[in-house]
Amino acid sequence: MRIPLPFLLLAAACGGATTRPPPNLPPLPPPTTTATLAGPLCEGSACTCRGETGDAGAPASTAVKRYEIEIGPIDNDLWVTVDDMVLYKSRERATECFYVDLSSPGEHKVTIRAHGEPAFGARVNIREMSADPKSWYDTFTFGCGGPGACDQPQLHDWRDGLKEYTRGVHDPCGSTKIKGIEWDTGEMPDSTIPSDLYVRLVLQPYEFAPKHPSGDPACAKNF
Repeated sequence: MRIPLPFLLLAAACGGATTRPPPNLPPLPPPTTTATLAGPLCEGSACTCRGETGDAGAPASTAVKRYEIEIGPIDNDLWVTVDDMVLYKSRERATECFYVDLSSPGEHKVTIRAHGEPAFGARVNIREMSADPKSWYDTFTFGCGGPGACDQPQLHDWRDGLKEYTRGVHDPCGSTKIKGIEWDTGEMPDSTIPSDLYVRLVLQPYEFAPKHPSGDPACAKNF
């Protein structure tokens, strides 16, 4: 059963815990990346993280925007899907980065899928790129565990932190909105540490191009 974020916030405010059974989460995707990756840092089904100086290039068309999807650092498998693309980070590498071009304007469904027995960590950062001005915008950040195990208190802290973004825009200098955030956990034998996690959200790029670099005071009143 899907539980929208507003319902979760209301349940927390009322101090009551639900007694619903664990949801039937979708199966884990295959342990492979199947995606159309973009830019000079990518070859085949893998990309190199840009770090501080790497150049991820720029889209050839204004009809799309380029995004960096950083998975990790964690020491377990983790999957991120974007529309029909699957981005996979294996336990052999602490961090993987992927670069994809998404149509703009538009809506793009994103999921995060984790599994671990007895525990797992899950960390994902999504950033929007601007070629002019040259900048990266923190579009969405998810972190639970890594280091350590993802548990309910961390998930609740992350959920509560979302209250800051009243209009779904995490970086006011960027041009992407986040909406429709939902999440479910699997069974929790000790009532604290889940064995599964399934996060859903929607990326909604606006048609306009960012005009200021991230952190510019001129963006303070945007959105």
